[in-house]
Amino acid sequence: MASRDRHVFGPVPSRRLGRSLGIDLVPFKTCSYDCIYCQLGRTTDRTVERREYVALDEVVQELEYRLAVGPAPDYVTLSGSGEPTLYSHLAPLIGRIRKLTDRPVAVLTNGSLLWDRQVQEPLLEADLVIPSLDAGDEATFQWVNRPHAALSFDRVVGGIEEFCRRFEGAVWLEVLLLDGLNAAGVQLARIVRLADRISPARVQLNTVTRPPSEEYARPLPLDELNQAARLFGSGAEVIADCRIAHRGDYEIARREEILALLRRRPCTLEDVTVGLGVHASEVVKHLDELLREHVLACEKSGTRTFYRLTGQQASE
Repeated sequence: MASRDRHVFGPVPSRRLGRSLGIDLVPFKTCSYDCIYCQLGRTTDRTVERREYVALDEVVQELEYRLAVGPAPDYVTLSGSGEPTLYSHLAPLIGRIRKLTDRPVAVLTNGSLLWDRQVQEPLLEADLVIPSLDAGDEATFQWVNRPHAALSFDRVVGGIEEFCRRFEGAVWLEVLLLDGLNAAGVQLARIVRLADRISPARVQLNTVTRPPSEEYARPLPLDELNQAARLFGSGAEVIADCRIAHRGDYEIARREEILALLRRRPCTLEDVTVGLGVHASEVVKHLDELLREHVLACEKSGTRTFYRLTGQQASE
């Protein structure tokens, strides 16, 4: 079974997409950014090189298997533990997804490569694209997103804007706000103006809800998120602090596996994914819920974040 879980995971309950069947197209933490708020830790391969990181046929075979054994997803989502637009075979992949299912195709991207027509063209065949915009100027872009040296703020924003004009599907722009960095004053006003220029179908405001890569990436309180949403207008919504919407037998079983592992010893995200043979993007959903319920606590040791059971749970 583990071999079938290398690139396709779920369906996992998603705060925005219902049951999302994820497809991971790049190795763990291969990304064009090294965002200070990333829940998966520091980027280990910061790159803008687009190539076939994983074999297309292997991905499609895994997807076919997952679709056959169910449960049926609400979306097939290109996402995972890195930046999916670094995958050079997006066009044939989306074409083959269309042959396997009538479920809509979503793409979760940091938006950094949307200026590239070789990225734009295949994504025009998706149903929903969710890019990110976390800064209003170059300096904040460098501080929050820590992009690859080949990327500039103006180029990235211009690419998102151009793609939004060309795309016939829906674009939901995600803005992650951090207390003391991009969430107030001039910085927030600049992001609002850029979002207005890009003109997505929705603006979705988020903040840190899981242990971030850097401790100074602090969450914005919910009341301030709601205040910020009003500045973006009627198309804005706060998506932070959402609870998992579905918990079927599959999710309950996975949750119990994670708890059983943590009863033996504290673990990092990587420890859990390797120990259970489960995809990282699936694990973080459960860790998030367990943290909210105070079943788990987390603590930093150097650059690593460990999860441990709290109080009564640890003694059970």
